[in-house]
Amino acid sequence: MRGRGHSGRSARVLNICVIVPAAGSGTRLGSADPKALVRLNGKSLLARSLETIISSGVASTIVVAAPEEFLMRVRNEIDSISQSGAKDSESSISGMRITSVAGGEDRIESVQIALKYAGDADIVLVHDAARALTPSEVFRSVADAVRAGAEAVVPVLPMTDTVRRVESRPAVSSDHRPTMNDHRPATNDGPRAPQSQPDADGWQVVVESGAENDQKLPTVEVLHGDLDRSRLRRVQTPQGFTASTLRRAHEKYEDDLAASGPGGPAATDDAGLVERLGVDVVAVDGDEEALKITYPLDLVLGEHIATQRDAEATRYAAQRESASIDAEATRYAGERQNAASEGEQRR
Repeated sequence: MRGRGHSGRSARVLNICVIVPAAGSGTRLGSADPKALVRLNGKSLLARSLETIISSGVASTIVVAAPEEFLMRVRNEIDSISQSGAKDSESSISGMRITSVAGGEDRIESVQIALKYAGDADIVLVHDAARALTPSEVFRSVADAVRAGAEAVVPVLPMTDTVRRVESRPAVSSDHRPTMNDHRPATNDGPRAPQSQPDADGWQVVVESGAENDQKLPTVEVLHGDLDRSRLRRVQTPQGFTASTLRRAHEKYEDDLAASGPGGPAATDDAGLVERLGVDVVAVDGDEEALKITYPLDLVLGEHIATQRDAEATRYAAQRESASIDAEATRYAGERQNAASEGEQRR
């Protein structure tokens, strides 16, 4: 990406590396392949992610971290996209480096490995291949926010569901049935949480978990209180960072793991690691279509969105071709007219 410096940064060109961890399992989607190779309307999630990154124009380098046993297939996907982009006059793939490496056992380790191939990138974006339908505008918004001075940026959406805290308790069998003076809501007979006094929020819904499969006394989940969803956000990707901050966050995470041993501090994303440094993580607007393909229902919705986008892209390509033909015909007609005029003048 050819970017200009902002306040607090030099005016030199900024290199942006986009890291795509592609090691998630596709088992939940009914596939033996990694999730990144599951297809939407004929294209893999990985291919769609790479095409969007390329079209966004933000990247100078893309590093895909994939399971070693699937590296050849991943490289075939990359080769296909590179060849297609080379033929497209509107593609931003010219001069871009796309590479694939064997990832680690989890997302964090895969990002650590990929960072070694980021070269001298000033900015690093980390993107889930499972969010293959993330629009180009989200990539540009994240990259622009980092260029403007933020050390860490994530795209987010507001929380729309009611969210509650959960507490697991052992269930007990009881013949107790509610009476007119019992403030607990009526439930079917069977395992439930031990009785206790209602808290300030009143009695909450009780949900049994694992009762059919657990030979021991099952547990129930007791829900407590509403969280203020106006202060909660759903986090998406790509997550963007200054390269130095992201490397520092991963180094600290490794140090913390070494100090704590097994059962040390868990990490789910890179923004969480950066936050442990005391660095502010800035939010920008995400997009509802940037859903994470995790369950079969996500696949159904993703297929619908991908099909619509592909149809729109086909129409756009047809319009471009038609406009090109019309322009060529106009040019040819103009040349003939000029030739005819010159002939008339000579006569």
